[in-house]
Amino acid sequence: MDLAITRGVSASIGQCELTHMDRAPIDHARAQTQHEAYVQVLRNLGVEIIMLPTLDAHPDAVFVEDTAVVVDELGVICRTGAESRRGETASMEACLGELRPLVHIEPPGTLEGGDVIQMGRSIFVGRSTRTNDSGIAQLRAALEPLGYAVHVAEAPGALHLKTACTAIGDSAVLANPAWVDTSVFGDVKVVESHPEEPFAANVVKVHDTLVVNSLFPKTVARLRADGFACVEVDASELAKAEGSLTCKSVLLNRAHNESPAP
Repeated sequence: MDLAITRGVSASIGQCELTHMDRAPIDHARAQTQHEAYVQVLRNLGVEIIMLPTLDAHPDAVFVEDTAVVVDELGVICRTGAESRRGETASMEACLGELRPLVHIEPPGTLEGGDVIQMGRSIFVGRSTRTNDSGIAQLRAALEPLGYAVHVAEAPGALHLKTACTAIGDSAVLANPAWVDTSVFGDVKVVESHPEEPFAANVVKVHDTLVVNSLFPKTVARLRADGFACVEVDASELAKAEGSLTCKSVLLNRAHNESPAP
């Protein structure tokens, strides 16, 4: 992945959607500083950043992952399960339309990118309160003709599938086994997050490095012991908004017909 679409923290972040957590005060300045550090880590790993305009009227807009699903051949503009977030997609559509052909998830379908994991040509979609069967069916209809296999994963109790597990390679996942049935992944290697850190299974894979949350040192230690290179970031403030590391960017490969900027 050599491009990342991201967005600054909305001034209204304190009014974010919450599903599983109690509301706690969010320091906007600290959240923005932590987000900027996250973006800089992506840059340091060789990722070009595309920054969307900040949307102060949309508290959750920093969590751009939920607005789109992107594969090399196509971009899918999502219809978020949280109705309050549907105004976030227009700027993502304008940006992504310059990089990929687009399709849209249409009513009654809902789909959020936080429920979608890509591992090579396999796509795993979590059925959740934010992603429904119609949304999954529409995603399958868009991707299977391109040679992708779309599988439904169950992650009861988690906000998104990526709250419970993330890909750490084309044949390996990091997972909280209490929140997801990992048998859906078949014979891939499963690294379990530490049981004392239930939210630790969300990491961002960039080339051969995992961007990990410094809030979860026991899980980070497990990954390093298993041979994974890790870079730690502090994401504690946006964690109060049920935000994980993957939420804050849409990672994609540069289009095949696009040349790098001089």
